[in-house]
Amino acid sequence: MSRLVNNTAILAKLETTYGQDAAPAGAQNALLISNQKVTPLVAQNADRNVMRPYLGNSESLVGTRYKQLEFDVELVGSGTAGTAPALGPLLRACGFAETITASVRVDYTPVSGGYESLTVYYYDDGVLHKLLGARGSFKVSAQVGEIPKLSFSFTGLDGGDTAAPLPTVTLDAWRIPQTIVDANSGDLTFGCTHSITGAPALVGGTAFPSEGINIDSGISAPFNALLGGETVPITERKVTADMKMDLTAVDEVALLTAVKATTLTSLGFAHGTVVGDRVLIFMPSVQRTDPSKEEKNGMRMIGVKLRVNPKLGNDELRIVFF
Repeated sequence: MSRLVNNTAILAKLETTYGQDAAPAGAQNALLISNQKVTPLVAQNADRNVMRPYLGNSESLVGTRYKQLEFDVELVGSGTAGTAPALGPLLRACGFAETITASVRVDYTPVSGGYESLTVYYYDDGVLHKLLGARGSFKVSAQVGEIPKLSFSFTGLDGGDTAAPLPTVTLDAWRIPQTIVDANSGDLTFGCTHSITGAPALVGGTAFPSEGINIDSGISAPFNALLGGETVPITERKVTADMKMDLTAVDEVALLTAVKATTLTSLGFAHGTVVGDRVLIFMPSVQRTDPSKEEKNGMRMIGVKLRVNPKLGNDELRIVFF
């Protein structure tokens, strides 16, 4: 009997103790995902390469092993201001701290230690793959005309594989997002400010028409094989981004001048019109690099890459749900 790709369920729960099964449940910890890809065994094999009086292979023995999982989730809040979104545990396992201001906002900001981790159950139509101590990275896609998404990539310790039926899942916590269109989204704004307390808002700055933005968290979370101490540590974070803008001739010249002078600025973006579902992204210290000439429907567009830097430390990328 054939097995179906759509008969899939993914559960994820933050661990209390690193690498110990947190036993996620379908009623509380189910993820609403798309574009999933699971690699159930990533192994560094060791070839025997023994000498025998005839030609042919010898065995390749499985050495260190771990699992990898990739998927997308929609970027949207919980529906209630000051209540963490269902995707919160995923960001926390990517080295981001969660700060809740009741009835107002939930902020996610990077940390440089004390990292959290996930137990992930991946059910694939009869087979359960377990990832323990999982940590990872993510990318943000907020392009005009599309659904805003977070693309996650997790690496975890090999928690085993068993035959298991699909669990009953509850997905009510996952809200329907709004698409990135002019009526739902603010402009990308350079030089704005944002208060980390109170109601989220971008203040001041200069807004430019654009196609949206892509952000890469640039997090390194490799599998580290040690006897008695296998882990997936977070070892680096270098956030980058890119965008395409509709600039006047004067604005393009000003951009090129800023690139040449290594001028730093802030960048903010807010999306959503429904209270509790809205998202704000703020980067306080952005360097613009690699300007390029682009085209859209015969119109001149200017592309630019962004090097996203910390300003005071652990503040280079703030994601706020409100």
